[in-house]
Amino acid sequence: MARQERAVRTRRLILEAAGAVFDEHGYTATTISMVLERADVTKGALYFHFASKESLAQAVLDEQVALGAVPPQACKLQELVDMTFVFGQRLLSNSLLKGSVRLAVDQSAPPGVDHAGPFRQWVEHLVVVLERAREQGELLPTVQPRQTVELLVGAFAGLQLMSRALTDREDLAERISVLWGHILPSIALPGLLIGIDRRPDRGIRVLAAADAAADEQAAMDVTAR
Repeated sequence: MARQERAVRTRRLILEAAGAVFDEHGYTATTISMVLERADVTKGALYFHFASKESLAQAVLDEQVALGAVPPQACKLQELVDMTFVFGQRLLSNSLLKGSVRLAVDQSAPPGVDHAGPFRQWVEHLVVVLERAREQGELLPTVQPRQTVELLVGAFAGLQLMSRALTDREDLAERISVLWGHILPSIALPGLLIGIDRRPDRGIRVLAAADAAADEQAAMDVTAR
């Protein structure tokens, strides 16, 4: 068990180091040596988990959707909004997520690296959330969930790139708030609009609440033992 836990930690360490290096240098300029130096692990440890730079890049890409997870909300439109704010907040400091986003738009990645995967995964994931919103009567009758989600994913990707270029993502939360100010009135029932929180600090508050809940659960687990 201890060996398995070490292997999991080592794999995560390598992924986070790779994310940082891919973010800073892009796919082509990144080398395995750079990742080894950043992770401070042996070549054998890296190749135990990843057979090549391509497989390492794919693993970094595959982490993206999980890093957008948020606590469930009774209002599914609020949950959808929360995902974008939490994703944007994590982009400010999470090296693995930064690297995944850089790889997703890096056209120099070889055919063996599916840099389009996160876009498809996000669409499929968010369609489920929006379908739930429709089932709960939150959407206008004209809304087509897949079309709406594809528009949202594309617009959000563009906002990230623009924000990084202009302010190193410092204004990303404000841009996300503006985006929802335009999208929500076109998809949500009017009576719901006032109750959906799209203030720029939403991501900070959602993550703080999730951390507090996790700490409380951990304390309860210790007491139960």
